[in-house]
Amino acid sequence: MAREVIKSDCILCINSCGIEAIVEDGKLVKVQGMKEHPISEGVLCPRGVALPEWVYSPDRLQYPMKKADGGWERISWDEALDTTAKKLQEIKDKYGARALAVYTGSLGTENIELAAFAQRFRGVYGTPNLLSVEGNCFRSRIMARQMTFGGYPIEEPWNSKCILVFGTNMDNSKVTLAAKIYEAIDEGTIEQVIVVDPKRIPLADKGIHIKIRPGTDTALCLGMLNVIISEGLEDKAFVEKFTMGFDKLREHVKQYPPQKVSEITWVPAGDIVKIARIFATTKPASIVPGTCSIDQHINGFQGNRIHSIMQAVTGNVDIPGGWVSIPFIRLGDLRVTEISDPIGTREHPLFRRFWGRTSPYGQQMLFADAVLKGEPYPIKGLICTGGNPAVTLPDSARIREAMKALDFMMVSELFMTDTAKLADIVVPACSFLEKSGVGYVYGVTNCIPYAMVRKQVIKPVGESWPDWKIWTELGKRMGYGEFFPWKTEEEIIDFFLGPSGLNREQLTKEHPEGTFYAEKKYIQGRYKTPSGKIELYSETLAENGYDPIPHHVEPSKSPISSPELYSKYPVILTTGSRIPEYTHSQFRGVPTLEKSVPEPLGEIHPETAQKYGISDGDLMTVETVKGKIHIKARTTEDLIPGILSIPHGWANANANELTELEPRDPVTGYTEMKSLLCRIYKAEDVCKAA
Repeated sequence: MAREVIKSDCILCINSCGIEAIVEDGKLVKVQGMKEHPISEGVLCPRGVALPEWVYSPDRLQYPMKKADGGWERISWDEALDTTAKKLQEIKDKYGARALAVYTGSLGTENIELAAFAQRFRGVYGTPNLLSVEGNCFRSRIMARQMTFGGYPIEEPWNSKCILVFGTNMDNSKVTLAAKIYEAIDEGTIEQVIVVDPKRIPLADKGIHIKIRPGTDTALCLGMLNVIISEGLEDKAFVEKFTMGFDKLREHVKQYPPQKVSEITWVPAGDIVKIARIFATTKPASIVPGTCSIDQHINGFQGNRIHSIMQAVTGNVDIPGGWVSIPFIRLGDLRVTEISDPIGTREHPLFRRFWGRTSPYGQQMLFADAVLKGEPYPIKGLICTGGNPAVTLPDSARIREAMKALDFMMVSELFMTDTAKLADIVVPACSFLEKSGVGYVYGVTNCIPYAMVRKQVIKPVGESWPDWKIWTELGKRMGYGEFFPWKTEEEIIDFFLGPSGLNREQLTKEHPEGTFYAEKKYIQGRYKTPSGKIELYSETLAENGYDPIPHHVEPSKSPISSPELYSKYPVILTTGSRIPEYTHSQFRGVPTLEKSVPEPLGEIHPETAQKYGISDGDLMTVETVKGKIHIKARTTEDLIPGILSIPHGWANANANELTELEPRDPVTGYTEMKSLLCRIYKAEDVCKAA
């Protein structure tokens, strides 16, 4: 029996952990953690362990299909691509290139081949409308840090003495980072842990738990800055040398004394003072925010920016254990020249560009209006790859309505997702285990300049193709062959690695486990803002009509902003909680994981449940002004009273049936998904909803 252990990386989520794939006679039989990997260090989540079940799932798409007579008909790759090319050309001829949208989901964040070739195709076709998960996740954080520092410093919490954690349960969402943090706590490196979360998470047992009302994080930070500055606890030397706008910030935070902030946040004023002093005087310190727990609010951009300001005022920038600027690996770029502006540019111009930096993304929160209303212009076609927007975007009902109204839609997928079910053509894509590519821990989340080559572990399942081949063959059929010259994955890897200083030989034979592509250096003073300093006060924001220093902005639907609505929908709803068995809508139906977590659960405090006649395990109805779902209740005293927390990614209890596409964060266009209002009742007690 031929047995091989292949070192590679997993790209099923943003952590990009190192794995060892054990292959026997060409079949993947086991996956284990790679101990040499500097982030995961041998740790593996349940999804990683279940990779063999997932990749060989009987539910995998095996061949191209087209919708016919209300069902699905098997077709050849030639027919699938020829039909798609014909439809796309018809749309371009009739409506112009911008009538096509290309959507890349969460997998387009970690899978650079998927994202890069999607960008290549849409650029050659001529549409500006590249839509991405970044339209409602993570780019808000990137923009906020860029607007403050001129770059993107990254938290390095395992070297901190104090960590301030906002809205992330790393035991569920980032198990590898959690392991490093627990190790640092046990070794005494991390001395102070402050967890800001409406739910008591395991990490809170290691320090102070701040029970906050959802949607008020910015107010809490402003209150902390009030204490820090009024007591003279700022890093005066750092502020004087490297920042601008401190005088204006000092005056601004006088509006947020601890007692006032306590009334907004539900956090006792004494606790606000206490954690402010700890954060300012325990150095180095690092704020560790959740992936999108701050983003998905009407004030999410400013919520991210206030974190940057707190790090700067306390001097925790570009020092070990603070926020650190690291070099990013230079890779070959498949983008073509930027063309006209995508949807959302008029409404959210800074999301598109500032300081000469142009983002390739449109704002998909306007996708449904473009399809259904023709605003700002009609979108008639969609290619979707690496995502399931029919479930994961806000207001799922309207997104589905828009998809059904399209002239044509093609989906490239591994499984028949809710999005794929709405397509005209579905083609089977390879998993990352069935193709080679460039894998790298590029610093956006992990603060480690590390790169590797992702190796092909097994042959493609069924007739599935790698993403690059799908885009290349479609491009050739549309007459774009000269823009897709690569014939093998080796050629593509060589292209991407070309500018990096690394090569395929190094990363396959010399360092199959990967290698560092740069040395991490802690250098203060390199801030590529218009002023050349860290901008506590942003002239750019002021010139564009936005708050130059963050204010607290109430959620659009809250006990404070909409008391009449609160009387009808008296429970605060937060959505998007994670569990380690699933990523977004992926991995449902994998037997081992399904046995562990067979159904979604809505978490609620026993007092709140009892108030509405609900017991642990009851099926309850959750209703907002947008829609309603049924979900089983899980009572827990870990969550503060008056709040309901539901997970996302479940088609059978879809949190996004409850969310809306408006209102939006004025800077980024992100929508509210974390602080809504709902009412709850037993599912059988329908009459109580009247």
